[in-house]
Amino acid sequence: MTTRRMASAAEAPPEDTMPSSSPGPRGQAGYPAAFFSVDLAAAARRLLAFLRSESARGNAGPRSVRRYEEMWLPLAADAAGGGGEEAAMLVPPPDVHLVWLCHCFHHESYVAYCASRFGRLIDRPSILDAENEEHAADCCRDIWAARYPLEPFDLDSSEFDGNNSNGIENDSANSEIFMMVQTYAGLADHFASPFVSEGVYHVAARRRYTCFLDLIRKGVCTTREDTRLVPSLDILLMWLAHQSFPASYATDMTLMSIKDSVMKMVVSYGEVASEETVERTRILWEEAYDEPYDLSGSEVDAAAVGTAREAFHWQAAASEEDTNRLYKGLQPRFLMEVCVFLKGEFDSEHISKEFLRLRAQRCYRSLKLDKSVSNLSCKNWQKMWHMYCEFATRGLTIEVRRSMGGCFRNSKILKNISFSWNDMLHEKSLMLTEELDARIMVMASITPPIQAPYLLKCVPDRVTDDGGAMISDVILRMRSYRPQEGRWLTRTVLDYGGKECFVVRMRQRDLAERT
Repeated sequence: MTTRRMASAAEAPPEDTMPSSSPGPRGQAGYPAAFFSVDLAAAARRLLAFLRSESARGNAGPRSVRRYEEMWLPLAADAAGGGGEEAAMLVPPPDVHLVWLCHCFHHESYVAYCASRFGRLIDRPSILDAENEEHAADCCRDIWAARYPLEPFDLDSSEFDGNNSNGIENDSANSEIFMMVQTYAGLADHFASPFVSEGVYHVAARRRYTCFLDLIRKGVCTTREDTRLVPSLDILLMWLAHQSFPASYATDMTLMSIKDSVMKMVVSYGEVASEETVERTRILWEEAYDEPYDLSGSEVDAAAVGTAREAFHWQAAASEEDTNRLYKGLQPRFLMEVCVFLKGEFDSEHISKEFLRLRAQRCYRSLKLDKSVSNLSCKNWQKMWHMYCEFATRGLTIEVRRSMGGCFRNSKILKNISFSWNDMLHEKSLMLTEELDARIMVMASITPPIQAPYLLKCVPDRVTDDGGAMISDVILRMRSYRPQEGRWLTRTVLDYGGKECFVVRMRQRDLAERT
């Protein structure tokens, strides 16, 4: 399978250069301005790369915690120098690196730990590309070997016996840090959807994370102290990426005057949030920014959409292991998650006869999803359709239609609006809002398109001879009734667009030779 990424979704332009053409509050003026001391998009990319690596999926247990506390942190503190203004450009062993990240995700605990032990904050180095990270790991390996000659830098599978969590009660490892590591054991699976790695997704997530922090700042001043907010999938990714650089995170939170409020108001990963808390977050978000909180790829409950995403086998199709280098004629498919929302009130004397119809702009002409408008009026955004579409459809068209009656059940179009995938990919927020009526607004949001499994089909069988000619009386007459030699069952394989890709031929042996 050819792992090809679409040009519009592979690399995200710098945030200050990406165009935005959404009407009303969807433009740049609709989002609070914020400047972070670390590139969050790049930080999220490196965090995902580490979480998905084989080294990060090892058993980080008590031994890794001891290596982190007794070996790595003193080494990092000494390498940073007495002042500690800048972190040493070193990358620890993978198991220690995982423990370090999990400790940083509990920012207040990490800051207090470093202050009590070293008198200052031990920061992580700002290494945001693979080449520099590999070089920093090699440098650290040399320093580690010189400082701890009896302790291996990389632990293999036979050396993970000391990481058994069953003996944590009798172990000298810090049980609090060990519990932090256990909390984030399923973090890589939480971000398993392939579109989470796309650059445009990170840009959109960064903007929503900015709004989320602004919502916390507003909550400190205007709501009760017991108000809590639940981060969505994209916001959680940005928050963890931000926390992975403790010094930058502390500086940014202080500048936004929410340093002491974030951990009190935000529901952390692994913490169970009540339905009331989730609904309260949605209401506050919509009141502040006039947009839905649960957009495509921005769900609060990952389990609610996990089953549907697994059905498309996205993870296997988008992986480098399934690269197709043999059959160049196969055209890859790209899928995206699409959510369509509606807000407003329908006011018509024929409302009982009117309905909305969703159609694809290209392909799938028989797709017609209808919804009656008689019970769709709502002052808040409501999700109308949640689907998975191929990028080849080019976009969606939503029509307002009125039934004409009669035995043929005909209807006529009153108004229609369209959403183009290309237009939405050029939006920083990956969404567009259109006016369906003077009092009706429709919003569509997408995830970046990612490669999906090939969709192939076979046409009905036909029988041919050794030369490829069909077995028929016409061929016999053309050949003066000379018998056609050989019998082959032939199947023509078509791709999802109807293009002929392969011809599969199976030879049938002579009936006289069968037993």
